[in-house]
Amino acid sequence: MTTPIRIGIEIGGTKQQIVAGDSKGQIVDQSRFSTEPNANASEIQKRIADELIKLIAIHQPERIGIGFGGPVDITQGKVATSHQIEGWSGFALADWLQQLTGLPVVIENDSNCAALAEALRGAGRGFNPGFYMNMGSGVGGGLVIDGKIYHGDCPGEAEVGHLRLDTTGTTVEDRCSGWAVDHAIREAVKTSPDCPLGQLLGAEAGGEAKHLADALAQDDPVAHGILSSVTRNLAFALSHVVHLFHPQVIILGGGLSLVGVPLRKSIEKQLPQFLMEIYGNGPEIKLAELGEDAVPVGALLLE
Repeated sequence: MTTPIRIGIEIGGTKQQIVAGDSKGQIVDQSRFSTEPNANASEIQKRIADELIKLIAIHQPERIGIGFGGPVDITQGKVATSHQIEGWSGFALADWLQQLTGLPVVIENDSNCAALAEALRGAGRGFNPGFYMNMGSGVGGGLVIDGKIYHGDCPGEAEVGHLRLDTTGTTVEDRCSGWAVDHAIREAVKTSPDCPLGQLLGAEAGGEAKHLADALAQDDPVAHGILSSVTRNLAFALSHVVHLFHPQVIILGGGLSLVGVPLRKSIEKQLPQFLMEIYGNGPEIKLAELGEDAVPVGALLLE
């Protein structure tokens, strides 16, 4: 008997993915493309439609799941707001795709999709509850309890990126998103241009955070300073997650998580200072296992 095929879609701030796979999250075909600078929603919709029709013609899927990069209203199948790309706010995403394909559509926040994928198929297996933090172009979160995404009142997402770090309104995303870390690196190397991190950057602009791991491997004090500052803010934000939900595991995903073990260990070291004593060192902290496939795998798993 042939396993029914589904479509999983990721709509992010910098990349879009469309996959064909099964209800267990196994991907059998995939299309991925980057968002051009200053792209708007209509341009992304056209590219999605073109790629989607190709996959549907090949695989004849039974349904579509979507992980969108921002708050969504799952009851209405609409984008609530978009913090990164113009033109998505209020868009009836589920209706658009249903009319385009004739297939049933389920919409979710992208971090919720990634949280579900990591909880069921990745680093969160065997832990309950599990909290996932995405650190990409923005910062998002998702909580999975008993194998289900937790939702508050619509649009109810675990918006850890919008937690305030101080009373002036500075958010986690302001300090810890990929774009924020890129900016911090650019500022730091202005005063230490000959440091290993500065040498790795050269004349390039944008995506500076991808060099952080290599600079840390060279024991660059500038890189260590940036890592310590970013992970202190992340640990402070995650202390609120622990106090509110007390997950058994916190999973770190997104582009910044590619810094790897130094990032995980630094958060793990700094988290206890922000926790009530009875919580000890807090939950286990793990790096995500599914990489860039987390959101589309989660979209395949949506019911």
